[in-house]
Amino acid sequence: MEKDYLAHVSRDGSREQSVREHLEGTARLAERFAQSFGKGDWGYCCGLLHDIGKYSFAFQERIRGRNDRKVDHATAGAQLCFQLGGLYEALSYCIAGHHAGLPDYGSSEDTGNSPSLMGRLRKKVEPYEGYREEIEVPALVSEPFDRETGPDFDFSFSSFIRMMYSCLVDADFLDTEAFMEDGKTLRDPGEKPEQLFRKLEEHIRDWLKNGDRDMINGRRTEILRHCLACGAMERGLFRLTVPTGGGKTIASLAFALRHAAENDMDRVIYVIPYTSIIEQNAGIFRKILGEKNVLENHCNVDYDGCDPKRAEELRPIQLAAENWDKPVVVTTNVQFFESLFSNRSSRCRKLHNIANSVIVFDEAQMLPNDYLRPCIAMMEELLDHYRTSIVLCTATQPALSGFFKKERKATELCPRTEEQFRFFERVTFRNIGTVSEKELACRLESMPCALCIVNTRRRAQNLYQHLKGEGVFHLSTSMYPEHRRRVLERIRKRLEDGERCVLISTSLVEAGVDLDFGAVYRELAGADSIIQAAGRCNREGKRKKEESPVTVFRFEDGKPALGQRQPIDVTKALLASGADIASREGIEKYFSGLYHIRGESLDKMKILADFRNCRYDFATAARDFRLIEEKTVTLLIPVEDEAKELLTQIQRCGCTKSGMRRAGRYCVSVDEREIKTLYGAGMAVPVSGEAKDFWALTEESRYTEEMGMNLEAVNGMGILW
Repeated sequence: MEKDYLAHVSRDGSREQSVREHLEGTARLAERFAQSFGKGDWGYCCGLLHDIGKYSFAFQERIRGRNDRKVDHATAGAQLCFQLGGLYEALSYCIAGHHAGLPDYGSSEDTGNSPSLMGRLRKKVEPYEGYREEIEVPALVSEPFDRETGPDFDFSFSSFIRMMYSCLVDADFLDTEAFMEDGKTLRDPGEKPEQLFRKLEEHIRDWLKNGDRDMINGRRTEILRHCLACGAMERGLFRLTVPTGGGKTIASLAFALRHAAENDMDRVIYVIPYTSIIEQNAGIFRKILGEKNVLENHCNVDYDGCDPKRAEELRPIQLAAENWDKPVVVTTNVQFFESLFSNRSSRCRKLHNIANSVIVFDEAQMLPNDYLRPCIAMMEELLDHYRTSIVLCTATQPALSGFFKKERKATELCPRTEEQFRFFERVTFRNIGTVSEKELACRLESMPCALCIVNTRRRAQNLYQHLKGEGVFHLSTSMYPEHRRRVLERIRKRLEDGERCVLISTSLVEAGVDLDFGAVYRELAGADSIIQAAGRCNREGKRKKEESPVTVFRFEDGKPALGQRQPIDVTKALLASGADIASREGIEKYFSGLYHIRGESLDKMKILADFRNCRYDFATAARDFRLIEEKTVTLLIPVEDEAKELLTQIQRCGCTKSGMRRAGRYCVSVDEREIKTLYGAGMAVPVSGEAKDFWALTEESRYTEEMGMNLEAVNGMGILW
């Protein structure tokens, strides 16, 4: 065998990287990543041992082109770590899964063909003794974490393994990328938080001069100024309980940037439930901080498929989407928590960059109830062991104190909170009980400026049919995102011009959408949803609250949609007791009642049970932790030119990550039964055999500019068929 052991060869064959170079390069990067939470020795060891299987004769023959036999080079390092025993055993999970994903522990009966850790440890691997000539096993000198700080040793240890896995796979990707691209990767981590804080200070300088507490802007300034002052505090758990219209977006950014600068933290991560809020907030942040410093990371954004003229300019952002290496990241609950419970390398790469960050949960009441206990457990891990601060930011603060450790108290960032809520009262609530669709339509028909929010897409379409005409709009997820964006622009224009505007919508406008109506009608739902809906009424306080009604109603034939029964029952009981659901006390009672009813179902899939007795089932937890569980398929609506081009491209070339992301702007989610009906009628076809849940509409008349996908028509076809 030749003297050098090779790890990689450049695409044109002109350059070679030795195994030792790759291992040492990966080790140094992983060490730096892990040092952000004080475990650089673990990162270095994991990086140095991850590819020692490449020292085998079989692998060297393959990389030199002398055979094409597949060689497993990941199992060797895992077996070595397990043989070393003690703390090294934890690294077995990381190294075994650095290509295939973190495995389940398995059982003593697993054979070498099993994908579990036990199976991998029994697998016969090619001899790799050559590593001893070049690599010395590093010492692990630190403990994984302080055992006294966590109530659940197993969950803490499994989280540590997952974080080390992130350090390894990102370091492995980056070292390999640097070699293959000959160092020309165009990655740009952006500016430091202290530099961004100075930009924000300049942006808000004139705002801070306003001290008039009798005016809305003066109150917003008071909240902003207090958040700035609190930014100098030490790391911890914080709450920002700001009434709707109180300016929490800029106030939370001010706290987060100063807090990051004062505590030498690396980034600010905004976690938001709706993509509509993300797009709005990310736009605000980019305007203040500069485009290169803000990463928007969710299903509707596509940096790969950007304008070719801007491809090189946006390349650093595209690369940063892989590992969140930007100072401000704006993402979704789904992306954030599913990544933290994932076992795949592509999703876990970013996790180490969550460490040493300020994490702002905007609209914190939207934390997923079905997974609330594992989500809170993970938030505690980030607080205790990964140098983070967390801000729970909302107008309707959930009653989460009972889920955190007793000694952990959240610091409130809003000054004189009760007084602020009284000042920002801009609406009058009323409950009119049960109505029919026809009665409700009659009420709305005479309204010059009103928003009506109902609980289902089908109900929204039915009600719109009663009312449709000049100045009446429909908005729901039966319309693809690009279509919704256009409709929202038209609605904003009519509201600004003082023209008649009546909007029939689902809950997608409740949070983060800056609309201001003279009246709001809200179908009975959870108290938090009702209060969020009320935030779209008299938003700027230009009218008296007595002239700004928020009307709660129920349909006489209404049945709670999936997942809505318990929130509705709790709210109904509160209303019957005469409680003021919009008060802070009423909100506290609502969430306490809801969490009491949910009980064990706050960990619906028993995720925490996957990490017990030092046997950790990472693959199982990743499969079960799915925040969006509805049995739906994705339907592409090819009515616009770009959507038609994307459909042709996907049909011709197959599904690509970039293509699917771009297509997402023109897609709606459709129930599995409805897609079968459309398919049976010849109105929808599968787009590609590679993606079983990806379809395209072939009958354009089933999608209208007014309502989007006509759901009633689908049911009608089902009967006819």
